[in-house]
Amino acid sequence: MNETIQTKKAVSISEMARMVGLSRSRFYQLQGTAFPHPVYDAQSRRPFYTADQQRTCLDVRHRNCGIDGTPILFYAQRSTPSVTLRRPRKAKPSSSKPSSRFAAVLDGVRSLGLASATDRQVGQAIRELFPTGTAEVEPGEVIRAVFVHLMRRNSADNVGR
Repeated sequence: MNETIQTKKAVSISEMARMVGLSRSRFYQLQGTAFPHPVYDAQSRRPFYTADQQRTCLDVRHRNCGIDGTPILFYAQRSTPSVTLRRPRKAKPSSSKPSSRFAAVLDGVRSLGLASATDRQVGQAIRELFPTGTAEVEPGEVIRAVFVHLMRRNSADNVGR
């Protein structure tokens, strides 16, 4: 096996799985038959592998023979078993949120299903529906009224009028 892998005084199950080049789930499957069970810290009940157990696990991987004597067939070993390669996470596409005074209403209308609503349409609807302003109206009522207004204006029987 690769001689560059150094044992430590204690390692977690995840780190032990990385050291032998297996996924954590596959390593758990082989505990008890191919690999020894970990010891548990008396206070925290956290499992870990001692230096002797680490050497045993590395030897099992090297010889393809479990601690119970049964042969184990592993897939080809990873090129760097002690390094976890992760793909960078893709950034979530940011929805274009307007920075106008109607942003909250526009977000509410869009969340109700009118994804094509624009800031201009919402502003125009608010001016038509609430000529004296929306200061004394509940925000939910404003969103509902604007949604209904835009739905009626954009309905199929109104197209072309």
